[in-house]
Amino acid sequence: MNQTHREDPHTPLSYHGAWRIVWLVFFLFIVWLILRALQPVILLFALVLLLAMVLNPIVVWLQKHRVPRFLGVILLMLALIAVATTIIVFAIPPLARQTQELVRNAPEVWQGIRIRIESLTRNYPAVREALPRTDEIAGKAGAAAGTVGNFLLRSTIGFVGGVASVVFAILLLVFVLANPRPLVAAYLALVPDRYREQAHRTLARLMRQMTAWARGVAINGVITGLSIGVSLWLIGVQPALMFGVFAFLGEFLPNVGAFLVSIPILLVALSMGATKFWLALIVILVVYQVELNVLVPGVLGKEMRLHPVNILFFTLATAELFGLLGVFLAVPAAALVQIVIDEFYLEPRKMDRTALDREAAALVEGRK
Repeated sequence: MNQTHREDPHTPLSYHGAWRIVWLVFFLFIVWLILRALQPVILLFALVLLLAMVLNPIVVWLQKHRVPRFLGVILLMLALIAVATTIIVFAIPPLARQTQELVRNAPEVWQGIRIRIESLTRNYPAVREALPRTDEIAGKAGAAAGTVGNFLLRSTIGFVGGVASVVFAILLLVFVLANPRPLVAAYLALVPDRYREQAHRTLARLMRQMTAWARGVAINGVITGLSIGVSLWLIGVQPALMFGVFAFLGEFLPNVGAFLVSIPILLVALSMGATKFWLALIVILVVYQVELNVLVPGVLGKEMRLHPVNILFFTLATAELFGLLGVFLAVPAAALVQIVIDEFYLEPRKMDRTALDREAAALVEGRK
């Protein structure tokens, strides 16, 4: 009887095996260089594919109501263009006016902040020793603002350098939504047969989670933005509209968005007095606590089981790789990596997750 030949794991590495490792490292290095060179293209296609996953359920719903797929895609694109045009026509002008007003009032805002800080340091000498001088704070704040401004400018102009990029993205989205079957079939064909089932579940889970994530961002963003904007308007902290828009956009930065949005609100409120500062702080704490404990569990449910540390890592990683627009890929990238690990590595091992949780709790709590 012929016995199947199995390699001894303790056998020393052969010359042929060493060359295979060298060629693999060289190949991965070349792939990395190519990906670095194609960053804008990869970002464009990644954003379009993400948007296609989010919009595909709407197209499927139209198909179920006897609307041909291509016609449904066209109707959906027209609806999105109409919404974008409405926002540009009615929301951008007042937002631009409030932004210009904030820029004009920046010296007064900083003067108010400086007065509050100096008053605080006079009353509390220990705070005066811990804080740098106000002139140093101003210099650091200006340098940070310049750095952030350059980052935003490079990230935005590098991607949307003209109308042609937007038009190309829309056309690409139409092509993907109108006929996605060949793309999905190609994805499944590239996977070895023994992993076909895992590949199928991976794509299905990713599409489901991206739909839930987009719905959650939209609903939470609108509610949070309106709550922040209206509340700040009621307590007299302006520009309330701009801060409300910032709160909406902050939903695309999970975990860190609320912190980044709160900084300019609290600085402007501090320049108006201690009462405005504490009222603004209460507004921020109440709104984001309601979102964290009510909106997020109610809207997202258990679809997005992502640890905050994972999201923060991918937020920084995508921002470093692709710039500002890359941050929109942070949650999808984190979800994709987690799903791939689950389907291709953890699930086949049939691990007892309850036992693992108990063991992890024992280690964290210092029990043996």
